[in-house]
Amino acid sequence: MGPKILYHGSSDNLRGITLNPSQGDDSEERPENNQLGVYATDRKDLAIVMGILGCKDVVGGSIGEYKQGNLDAKIYGKSPDQKFIYLHYLPVKTFKQTKIDKHQFVSFIEVKPIKTEKIKIKDYLFLLSIGTEKETKDWLNKYG
Repeated sequence: MGPKILYHGSSDNLRGITLNPSQGDDSEERPENNQLGVYATDRKDLAIVMGILGCKDVVGGSIGEYKQGNLDAKIYGKSPDQKFIYLHYLPVKTFKQTKIDKHQFVSFIEVKPIKTEKIKIKDYLFLLSIGTEKETKDWLNKYG
């Protein structure tokens, strides 16, 4: 039995009433993340991290393997100046689980959130570690 609800974290609030498919922009190492779709997860913590990493002043970020069920996420550069992100609660109906990550789902059509929660970024920075100067430089050389 799959999840009953999915989450989507966003640095911006909705314009309109639906999340519309957009082009994924992950690295070429994971082509499944480069589809035109609405991406979501069954993990609230992961959706919040994705919202934080999407803030305009964030240099970049990475999400590693889950360690004993815990999220391993890193932000490169500094924490965002932005105060809030938005957590959208989504129905599962149009989503398909991706092969690359059992916690990731994609819908190829627009999705209307069940509800949206405004989240204070500072309350969730504990979910991320901050990359060192060298790690940030290495990330920029590879992806920037």
